[in-house]
Amino acid sequence: MNVTQDLSFIALISNAHLIVQLIMALLLGISLTSWTYIFRKMFAVRAARRQTIDFEKTFWAGGNLHALHQSAGSNREQSGALARIFEAGMGEFIKGKAAHAASRELDAGAVLDGARRAMRAAFQREMDALESHLAFLASVGSVSPYIGLLGTVWGIMNAFRGLANVQQATLAAVAPGIAEALIATAIGLFAAIPAVVAYNRFSHDIDRLAIRFESFVEEFSNILQRQSR
Repeated sequence: MNVTQDLSFIALISNAHLIVQLIMALLLGISLTSWTYIFRKMFAVRAARRQTIDFEKTFWAGGNLHALHQSAGSNREQSGALARIFEAGMGEFIKGKAAHAASRELDAGAVLDGARRAMRAAFQREMDALESHLAFLASVGSVSPYIGLLGTVWGIMNAFRGLANVQQATLAAVAPGIAEALIATAIGLFAAIPAVVAYNRFSHDIDRLAIRFESFVEEFSNILQRQSR
């Protein structure tokens, strides 16, 4: 008697061993979470790049630094990372100059060092925000194939164990079990490949932003040094 076996993906997943199904569900959950972080990070990096370009144009246009500081402080969430770094440095510089004017114990070098430290601290906070969830994407890219391979090994093992209960071992008897197992590896790769690509891309973009931030800190420090004399 010939029995036509349903080898569709839905049938293979529904007929898979419970452990394999749990592994597939885990990988699907990881993949959905990964895609959520990918889209959120994509929008965040694009917004950070656009805001950085806009602020650099405004800053180097030669406007009043005090007015720019007030503008950045009044709209901190929308002004961007570089504007917040500028605000931290300029705010500390203004406070330091006020303290220097009130007490001659502070010198210009101490005021400038305080502004530079404030900008470095703001820089670290902004980088931590931009790099959030990158470690998760890296973990997904490195671990997901192995989780899928675990499901494949378990499924193939059960497929061959099932051959012990049949009198004649044929490819038709073992093929559904192997196909079920291989789906776990496919899902693991589906979760890993986008995560690796996104991690590499976002790391590159964030590194370029970090270089621009560091360059601005040095250039703005030179401007403050001239104003502190």
